Amino acid sequence: MRDLLLQVSGALAIVVALIHGTLGETRIFAQGNSRITIEPAHVRTLLRLVWQTGTVAWIGGGVLLLTAPLMGSDTARHWIVVTMAVVFAFAAAANAWAKRGRHFGWMLLSVVVVLAIAGY
Repeated sequence: MRDLLLQVSGALAIVVALIHGTLGETRIFAQGNSRITIEPAHVRTLLRLVWQTGTVAWIGGGVLLLTAPLMGSDTARHWIVVTMAVVFAFAAAANAWAKRGRHFGWMLLSVVVVLAIAGY
């Protein structure tokens, strides 16, 4: 059961990362977005790449959580769960603080953390 919880945590982390990347591209950095203006263009590109770096990192963390039960190493499982729980907990706290709790991202990231710890 704990393997399944850890794998669900990883799969959810990947889904959350894909939502994060998609919302960034369609809502934040979309051409013609009248809500924000980022100038000069190279700064806009830099911010976009930094945003997507988070997306890629979360996907990587999700893959690690998803595959940790298959590694056959309690030490690897321990450090993957501990590291990813800290990373996703920080992201959840930052999202909740920055959006004053009015965004679903912190809730989904918190579920990832809870499932990962439950699957520890």
